[in-house]
Amino acid sequence: MSTDVALMPAIVYNQPKQERFRDSYRRWQGIPSIEVSRKGRIFINFYSGQDAEVGGNFLVLCVSDDQGSTFRSCETVVEHPDPNCRIYDPNLWFDPLGRLWMIYNQAYGFNDGRSGVWVCTCEKPDADYLEWSPPRRIANGIMMNKPIVTSDGKWLFPCAIWCDDCGSTPTQRHGLENEQFSNVYISENQGNTFALWGHADVPMRSFDEHMLIEKRDGTLWMLVRTFEGIGESFSEDGGKTWSPGRKCHIDGPCSRFHIRRLKSGRLLLVNHYNFDERIDLDNIMKQGDVKVWKGRSHITALLSEDDGKTWPYYLLLDERNDISYPDACEAEDGYIYVTYDHDRVHSREILMARITEEDILAGKLISGGEKLKILVNKALGQPDIH
Repeated sequence: MSTDVALMPAIVYNQPKQERFRDSYRRWQGIPSIEVSRKGRIFINFYSGQDAEVGGNFLVLCVSDDQGSTFRSCETVVEHPDPNCRIYDPNLWFDPLGRLWMIYNQAYGFNDGRSGVWVCTCEKPDADYLEWSPPRRIANGIMMNKPIVTSDGKWLFPCAIWCDDCGSTPTQRHGLENEQFSNVYISENQGNTFALWGHADVPMRSFDEHMLIEKRDGTLWMLVRTFEGIGESFSEDGGKTWSPGRKCHIDGPCSRFHIRRLKSGRLLLVNHYNFDERIDLDNIMKQGDVKVWKGRSHITALLSEDDGKTWPYYLLLDERNDISYPDACEAEDGYIYVTYDHDRVHSREILMARITEEDILAGKLISGGEKLKILVNKALGQPDIH
């Protein structure tokens, strides 16, 4: 069958009952994202299935209406009708109009050289039954981190087509080699249409996973996952052109991180901090598409009061090994909610932390309503995969 099936929309299931979607059946999961509605409903999604990062993977959305004490699994599931296509690296985002965006990526196999960013939106995220718009494809590549809205009203979406030396060789060619960068797509009409706006070329990037921040002087700051930590690039024209990429002063073990501006004006960074191992690049490049990474421990929330120059305040969220891929949001109730995964193959846990800025400033839990290592979901299918 033609790989153009990857351009066909997936199926969106609301509250499905099929056995293959159940917690008791699934055997692999990870890469979560989080949002909280104005009324306090928590949404966390991730992707899952019977095996790691292969065709047939699907998106699972879990919902909590009691501040994370309990979660309803499989409130929504997104699955492609072709088992060779995978749904992966999902992302949740509330736009300025109050719509919940369920963003996910779609590819034929692990890396078809084109992928595609797809979105569904929900106008009433606090309804008993979530209704989603039909899936639509908005960009080439992969987007797994939240968009930003700039001070002049532009919506900027960080999408990427993986370069050939990112750690995975594409199985197909679609004439998109000139788009193999940390790209920025723009919407100037509140998400109705999108266009490729600009790109950064950051050396040693690995699966990109880039994020955007607007600094106080209006400069855009892009942070990118690299084999040697985190890279950076800057734009002074709203994201159309970017400075030559370079190594950033922020460290990392070659893994996803999260950065955002809080209502207080401080910057929040959720990252591996004081991790104790580094990757062996030669070994990583010899491995297949699904790799064994090092250094993914000590997920920590950090704060900066000088626009990212220094990060003097930090709170350890989870010290264990094999924890990764944080995403975060700031809710109306004053809490910062952070989600991440733990041991995608064996423990198969999606976790959440609920903290405040005051906790991070103090370096310990002091606010009274905070909680760490909240279990959101655990896949229970047996036997373990390898």
